[in-house]
Amino acid sequence: MIRTLLARISQGHRTMLWPDGPAPALAERYRGLPTIDAGRCPEACRACADVCPTEAISFSAGKPAIDLGRCLFCPECEAACPEKAISFTRDYRLAVRSRDDLRLDGAALPLAKALDAKLLSLFGRSLKLRQVSAGGCNACEADVNVLGTIGWDLGRFGIQVVASPRHADGLLITGPVTKNMELALKKTWDAVPPPKIVIAVGACAISGGPYYDRPEQLGGAASVVPVDLFVPGCPPHPLTILDGLLRLLGKLEDEGRVAPR
Repeated sequence: MIRTLLARISQGHRTMLWPDGPAPALAERYRGLPTIDAGRCPEACRACADVCPTEAISFSAGKPAIDLGRCLFCPECEAACPEKAISFTRDYRLAVRSRDDLRLDGAALPLAKALDAKLLSLFGRSLKLRQVSAGGCNACEADVNVLGTIGWDLGRFGIQVVASPRHADGLLITGPVTKNMELALKKTWDAVPPPKIVIAVGACAISGGPYYDRPEQLGGAASVVPVDLFVPGCPPHPLTILDGLLRLLGKLEDEGRVAPR
């Protein structure tokens, strides 16, 4: 026991400072919020849309738009564009409150706003979530699990993942919601006492992801339950997930600063 305590003391402080300090370093190959320079798009060119594996890119009046709810954040569109009109930034802030807000057409992404005052009074200091893997590949699930490690320490914000929906304030859903998981998800939702919230994490939980056109799945969590927060990505980085959760609880301002307490 003494050796264990001494080893722990020698390790020092292991939890990141963010959001009270700098964000953790992102991998060199990290791809965040995409940007579109419509003015550089060649006329009648659809190269980016042709290579998109999930049909996330569409055109209106010759101008491209990206559905971040379908986007897998792969580099295919960026590589295919002859004028480099599409590029990926390192901006990890992606979570929004409405599915429609995930359509990126050149305007700024409307980052998630906090819950209403009544729900904030209930969940702002203590939020218990039941995680439901509704047919996921385990990538989003793994990044959610990372938030529980000592480096991230999700519990310091009053957020915890619980074992039973009856002990939860809401659901955190990953996966496209396969038909075989539809009833299980409905029962889990029904078991959560009201008022309750739902967080959809990853492209699958938002739109079906790479399986968007497969008949075995339902196209995401919103096909079964109402969703309060959408966190895009395939999978979203743990920092993206945490950023969305904190915005939902009113702990971050739009610019990423810590909200007054």
